[in-house]
Amino acid sequence: MPEMHFHIRWPDGVEEACYSPSTIVTEHFEAPADYPLADFVARSRTALNTASERVRSKFGMGCAQAMVQIASIEATAARFASTPNAAVRVERFER
Repeated sequence: MPEMHFHIRWPDGVEEACYSPSTIVTEHFEAPADYPLADFVARSRTALNTASERVRSKFGMGCAQAMVQIASIEATAARFASTPNAAVRVERFER
């Protein structure tokens, strides 16, 4: 599987490199582009669950690292839940 990272910027300006075990994230995001917080979390969850299922179909087990990444995104996003118009910027993709 061609793993990759998608680099993001949180509403507070902090940058993070997020892991995906598949290039599927490029089907759910454009870069550079801004996404409302809830939309970013939903797209991340969908993309990373799909990526994990691709790993499962090939290797017989899902990708634990993708699940950890979803949990990390959700935990960080929760910090901005009360921030009006919070958005996450997808900066770029990197293989």
